[in-house]
Amino acid sequence: MMREKAAVSFPGFTLLALLLILIGVTIWGLVSLAQQAALTHTMLPVPATVGLCLAGLLELIALRGLVILNPNEGVVLQFFGRYVGTVREPGLRWTIPLCSRRRVSLRVRNFESAALKVNDLDGNPIEIAAVVVWRVVDTAEAVFQVDDYRNFVQVQAEAALRGLATRFPYDAHDPEHASLRSHGELVAEQLKRDTQERLAPAGVQ
Repeated sequence: MMREKAAVSFPGFTLLALLLILIGVTIWGLVSLAQQAALTHTMLPVPATVGLCLAGLLELIALRGLVILNPNEGVVLQFFGRYVGTVREPGLRWTIPLCSRRRVSLRVRNFESAALKVNDLDGNPIEIAAVVVWRVVDTAEAVFQVDDYRNFVQVQAEAALRGLATRFPYDAHDPEHASLRSHGELVAEQLKRDTQERLAPAGVQ
């Protein structure tokens, strides 16, 4: 099982200011070399010019490491296919520039399942639906353990609901036995446990 881990990141404003200064110095150096070559009627010195161009290229690549995160959002980082961690700190952050990124919402979400036609414990046909409230708690599992965690949540929640309906009668004739109609809190708690068990591999709560 792949577990989430914190990625290496730094305050973005500090790195942005440093990179802008370095880019400014690089541009100033190139301009100075061009002016000197024009005054002396000579060609640009190759080593210095190549060095400044490479420095400018590296600085532009480093700018790609900047990423803006909203509150309750995570960014999953992969370095040439290898998972290197997740950034969760909101604001402007700087990470490894060559990493690919995938944003994952950590906000609380909900959906209403379709009305499922099933048979209860006594074999009576009923229609049942549920409102499922969920959120991602492990971004690595949500991204890498399942193909599409949003669809996974919906399918597994409806499967848990279908299985639950077959374990309870709609209306119990004996008041000591739980039923879908009279024991809503107990049924909801059982549905929560069943759904959580199914969703655990996807890093969802």
